Amino acid sequence: MANVYAIVLAAGQGTRMKSNLYKVLHPVCGKPMVEHVIDNIKNLGADRIVTIVGHGAEKVEETLGSSSEYALQTEQLGTAHAVQQADSLLENLEGTTIVVCGDTPLIRSTTMERLIKHHEQIGAKATILTAFADDPTGYGRIIRGKKGEVLRNVEHKDASEEERAVTEINTGTYCFDNQALFEALKQVKNNNAQGEYYLPDVLSILREEGALVSAYATEDFSETLGINDRVVLSEAERVMRLRIAEEHMRNGVTIISPDNTYISADAEIGRDTVLQPGTMIEGKTMIGSGCVIGPNSQLSNSVIGDRTTINSSVVRDSKVGTGTTVGPFAHIRPESELGNEVRIGNFVEVKKSTLGEGSKASHLSYIGDATVGSNVNFGCGTIVVNYDGKNKHITSVEDEAFIGCNANLVAPLKIGKGAFVAAGSTVTKDVPADALAIGRARQENKEGYVSKFKLN
Repeated sequence: MANVYAIVLAAGQGTRMKSNLYKVLHPVCGKPMVEHVIDNIKNLGADRIVTIVGHGAEKVEETLGSSSEYALQTEQLGTAHAVQQADSLLENLEGTTIVVCGDTPLIRSTTMERLIKHHEQIGAKATILTAFADDPTGYGRIIRGKKGEVLRNVEHKDASEEERAVTEINTGTYCFDNQALFEALKQVKNNNAQGEYYLPDVLSILREEGALVSAYATEDFSETLGINDRVVLSEAERVMRLRIAEEHMRNGVTIISPDNTYISADAEIGRDTVLQPGTMIEGKTMIGSGCVIGPNSQLSNSVIGDRTTINSSVVRDSKVGTGTTVGPFAHIRPESELGNEVRIGNFVEVKKSTLGEGSKASHLSYIGDATVGSNVNFGCGTIVVNYDGKNKHITSVEDEAFIGCNANLVAPLKIGKGAFVAAGSTVTKDVPADALAIGRARQENKEGYVSKFKLN
């Protein structure tokens, strides 16, 4: 779309959230709500995006980065005053400007696109995005004329009984002819109880000048939710979670229980993957095709290969190969990389380590700061002793090594290719290739000891 600009209102503190985190930075499905708004505007192909910041300006700018320009509203004097802060960036441009609140993460880019097209096709100077509410209490009502034009926008407290019966409401999202918007903003007054400058007053100013003010109704009321407290935040999370799940299911992912599955907005999942109940997929996680994830697994900012199973386990900031199995009850900590056909079993923890193709640690082991080759076996109870109380040290285990049960590998250490470590050994020196390392006390049997002990 050509000559389209966007202004995102994100200056409010959000006192009803009762939080130290600024309102528009509260996450919905793993992403700050204002970032959802910006991403949807970017999908429109808007020429410029200006975010109005105030409270927490530095944090908002840090979160959004170069995806937006910024204008600072030092005093929160109303929505018209907020929009006016963008005048130095946009005032003289020709085109259409959409104004969106930063606390409306559910509004879709397709809805914004339809709003803009409607606005431009009928030649309106201003167009309101509206919706039909089952219970419109508290919302401004849209009063239309016989031809569907907007006669006025009436706040609930000022509406007559007849007007309160109207169910079409103002969502707080608008389209304007850009130059008409900034000319009208100069005429907005603050002669109201709050002493603030309100953006809906621009509509009245334009109508008085004989300009056409229109409205476009979205079919989905949930898109209009503005998040002002934790209750509405929870509702937005629920709506978006189900929306995300539906999109993945339509793209070939099986989700056994969408109500009990949590997928971030940035996750990518291949077809024929099955998500079991209780699964949480966070951040920019990428999951291949034909996987089984869950039940009760948590994946965060990780890459999972095709045909991999992760059962009741946690994977964070790591890579997992193709045909690998993890869990149940395993923990893959950040900066780990599991190769293809790897087996990580129950109660195994891997930290900042790489395991080559076909290697396995089937149960009750800790592998930290280790480089492990292919086809290595870690017996039950193997511990890589990587920390001396002050520094972390590296352990290298080469291809086809076999580590017996209850072995302690004390780093720094190198286990050569094809070497064996006997069960119960504590290994402190490098083991050459094809060697057997035994590091345990010699067994000694005391004949008749038990009988004598009982007599005493």
